[in-house]
This record gives sequence, C-alpha cells and structure tokens, in this order.
Amino acid sequence: MEQGGKTAHGWAARDASGLLSPYSFSRWVQGDGDVTIKVLFCGICHTDLHVIKNEWGNAMYPVVPGSISNHLTVCMSTQAGMRSSASTGVGHGVTKFKARDTVGVGYFVDSCRACESCSTGHENYCPQLVLTSNGVDHHHDGATTKGGFSDVLVVSQDFVVRVPESLPLDGAAPLLCAGVTVYSPMVQYALNDNEPGKHLGVVGLGGLGHMAVKFAKAFGMKVTVIGSSPGKREEALGRLAADEFLVSQ
Repeated sequence: MEQGGKTAHGWAARDASGLLSPYSFSRWVQGDGDVTIKVLFCGICHTDLHVIKNEWGNAMYPVVPGSISNHLTVCMSTQAGMRSSASTGVGHGVTKFKARDTVGVGYFVDSCRACESCSTGHENYCPQLVLTSNGVDHHHDGATTKGGFSDVLVVSQDFVVRVPESLPLDGAAPLLCAGVTVYSPMVQYALNDNEPGKHLGVVGLGGLGHMAVKFAKAFGMKVTVIGSSPGKREEALGRLAADEFLVSQ
C-alpha cells in the first residue's frame, strides 16, 4: 500500500524540545484487510515523553506520539474497510469488524507474521515488530509510523481489538496498555481461575499496579499492595478494595 490516503490531522514533536504542534499528514491507502479508525481517545505515558524528547536516541522526527512501546492507550470508534476516504463500507478482506464498531489498537500495528513468535501468538517478540508510533513499517517501504495523537488511523484488522459497547471509551483506553501488561501474565499463570486461597502481592500502585489490583480482585484473590508512599494507603484500601497495604520503608 502506498501513501496518499486519508489526510490525518494530529500533533507532532519536531525536535528534542518535545513540544507538540499541529501536524497534518497522509495515512496509507487502506488495503482490503485494513480498518480505518476515527480516534476518539488516545492516552500518553512517560515512554512517549522519552521518545518525543529523544532521550533514548531513537526519535524519528516528526514524531506523532500515542502508542509507544508497551504504553499504548488508544480507544476508538471505527469505520471498517473503507475503500477510499469517501467510503464507509467494509473492504473485501475485512471479516472481523463492520462499519461503526467500537475498537481499540494496541502498542504495535504489524509484525512479520511468519516467525515462530508470530505463529504462536507472541507477535510482541517478533524481530520485525512495528510499533504504532515512531516505528519502522517494514510493509510500507520502511516508513515511520505515526501514533494515535491524530484524528484517524489505518490498521490491519489483525491488530485491532473490539471494545464492548458497555465499556466507557475513556476507561477502556488504559486497558490496551497497562491493562494488557498485567493481565497477560496473570492469565498465563492461571491467576484468573477464581481458585480459593490465592494471595497476590502488588509492588507499587502506579499505572500498572492499580490495574493489577483491580484484575486480582475481579479474579477473587486476596491482594496486598506494597508501596513506599503511605499516602496511597487510602487509594489502595478504599478506592481499589485491596485487602492490605504494606509500607516498604
């Protein structure tokens, strides 16, 4: 697919100052298996700040943030399978979504789809993983990807997930980053089986920690939050319903 598709209007950093300013650019022309997404909510985390300020030395300016590394938090409403900027139909290859479905996009938007990691459902370990922002798109002539701080996104249906209609969009956004980061290992180690007697310790009540507490309580576990900030006791025990709070210093 070539550039020259739908015009996107977003915000980009143009140098290591990290300052964002309005930026317009063209998304890729959508292919049969792609979904064109109207962005309603997009989160940002400290990883984005590292990149837009080039603190890791890997910024490819202009950088449109939102969806960097494992900190992507984008939640959107979609018009699936648009054949052109004027169409709202479903492309011939789109089978997982229909027009106006509510969807989300994770921190990567493509992979090689052929290596062992991809074939076993672990695309995040693919050596050709394509990050949603500031990534190298191997399927589009090595172009730099632009993130979710824009009004439109074009993504393969294979890297789009459905968001339940009952879930508030602003609340769904963090689940696509912090939520997935803690949910995946919890499921991998069968912490979601509601087996009685399980007790989880959560170290730190930050972006990931508070998600871990919420999931663990939903899974019926006893939860102890371990933190160095006594001021977070009320949040842990009151707001998040943890069972115990342990000050680590």
